[in-house]
Amino acid sequence: MTILLFVLLALLFLIGVPIAVALGMASSLVFLVDGQVSLIVLMQRMFNSVASFPLLAIPFFILAGKLMENGGISRRLIHLANVLFGRVTGGLAIVSIIACAFFAAISGSAAATTAAVGSLLIPAMVKKGYDKSFSTAVQAAGGTIGVMIPPSVPLVLYGVTAGVSISSLFIAGILPGILVVVSLLILVYVISLKKGYGGGERFTVIDFFKAFADAILAILMPVIILGGIYGGIFTPTEAAVVAVVYGLIVGIFIYKEIKFRDLIEIFSSSVVVSAVIMFIIAGASIFGYYLTRARVPREITEVMLGVTDNWIIALLIINVLLLFVGTFLETSAAIIILTPILVPIVSALGIDLVHFGIIMIFNLAIGFITPPVGINLFVAANIAGTKFESLVKAIIPFIIVMILDIIIISFIPQISLFLGTFMK
Repeated sequence: MTILLFVLLALLFLIGVPIAVALGMASSLVFLVDGQVSLIVLMQRMFNSVASFPLLAIPFFILAGKLMENGGISRRLIHLANVLFGRVTGGLAIVSIIACAFFAAISGSAAATTAAVGSLLIPAMVKKGYDKSFSTAVQAAGGTIGVMIPPSVPLVLYGVTAGVSISSLFIAGILPGILVVVSLLILVYVISLKKGYGGGERFTVIDFFKAFADAILAILMPVIILGGIYGGIFTPTEAAVVAVVYGLIVGIFIYKEIKFRDLIEIFSSSVVVSAVIMFIIAGASIFGYYLTRARVPREITEVMLGVTDNWIIALLIINVLLLFVGTFLETSAAIIILTPILVPIVSALGIDLVHFGIIMIFNLAIGFITPPVGINLFVAANIAGTKFESLVKAIIPFIIVMILDIIIISFIPQISLFLGTFMK
């Protein structure tokens, strides 16, 4: 039956059936053939899987990101970053990475970060003489930071699926996220130096204070969200609601860049994205239910431990698996499918589940920039008006650097766990 399940799933993926439908359909057919579980029970499990208070954070963080994108906050953050870093070699590329880090601390989405920052900076880089493929690759890679630096929608999904504190995951993601940002900054500087990409215009101290004053409300948003979570004032779900209210007030009444008529499009697009994720969760819930009944995670754990009980070798194998899966499978589905399988393995090896959550999300984040499914590549290519194929060569250095970051994060757990230990 387990073989039948995976064969059905592979066939449905190959013929282009949506991931959520494929997961639900394959699992339901196997249960139907098995005949031991009523389909009514499966429906109940699907509904119960999305009836979770922590999961409410997902639609609210998605909505908050949309409000930031449309409310002028992303533009102000980019301007501030440009005033600070635009004059150095490769200034606009550096500004792109810095702006992605700023926006990541608000949106929690890789595609949203790529679109919000890229729509402004990719044309600016091309106009300044940067190679179009390089400009687009910089933005696509920078967009992955959206799911690394908290708040992060994939971290929420992992936390709910693995039964791990979302607040602890958010804290654990800060230093690894900064590591990735710094490594990408070094990479774009070296490439810009090699290709002769100069800096932008010089800004005065007065320009800085003007830009800072204009962006102060944008800067305060992640401070309020993350400070409230880590200070124990509200939960991550409540923080997402606070972010939405803050975004509405700033966008409508202070910056005045969101009109009431714009809210229909903002809310509807947020609903569509949220519904897709929730549908995947519902379909994957019965897939996970079958795996649990069939004791697949336990058997895989026994096989893995039979191969090696060395956590270093096992973690290398898991990293390769996650990189491979992230290349072909949508991130939300990969988290929900693999977490129940991998958590027993890493637990048996004594690996901290918070640390493993960071490893998993950072591995899968690379999937946003790897062909053939790299969503960030498609988004950035669409903004730049270039072909997807032309980005493959340009994105390779970014993938290599991020893989090196993952190796460092994987085998130096303190990078993920230090702040959590320090804040206890």
